[in-house]
Amino acid sequence: MLVTIEGIDGTGKSTLLLALKERLSDLDAVFTREPGATWVGESVRRAIAEQIDPITEATLFVADHAAHLATVVRPALAEGKLVISDRYSDSRFAYQSVTLAGVIPNPEGWLRAMHNGWSIVPDKTILLVIPVDDALARLATKSGREHFERREILEKVQNRYLEFARAEPNRFVIVDALKEKDEIAGFVADAIRQIVTNGQKHTKK
Repeated sequence: MLVTIEGIDGTGKSTLLLALKERLSDLDAVFTREPGATWVGESVRRAIAEQIDPITEATLFVADHAAHLATVVRPALAEGKLVISDRYSDSRFAYQSVTLAGVIPNPEGWLRAMHNGWSIVPDKTILLVIPVDDALARLATKSGREHFERREILEKVQNRYLEFARAEPNRFVIVDALKEKDEIAGFVADAIRQIVTNGQKHTKK
């Protein structure tokens, strides 16, 4: 079973993942992330830091996704493990479709076409949502801000995420990222346990 955690920068995904590792330790889940789970992810982070052209950046993200699937996600799923990923393909569709706007026609369609036929759609996606001003306030204390972390980009990206959630309401679980950290962690942990339980029931039928 594949569960992904999504949201704009500043929603508290990293904090949530740390809490889930503790709260779900009995499930022996594989915790991973995009980019960064493979050596390709290091190239992606370099591309972000150097702010190279958006097409090169986007294709590196897709390459990292392919390597991540091949070396982490598919092997873990084949063993029947629960995989929880901090960012996944929806990040690409949300962020890169914004950064590629005006560079190529229909960037989201182009990105989705590159994933067709080989990527894996998550069983459930936890989407953390927060007012952009609050996200920026949280990011103000961060050193080394990335070019994605600007108001005009974050607003557009969050709107894209919400469009995805409206299009696939059965896959997305929207979470208010302004709530207390423990409340969020407890809610998400319970939701993931329910997803796992439902998946096990479905498998036994």
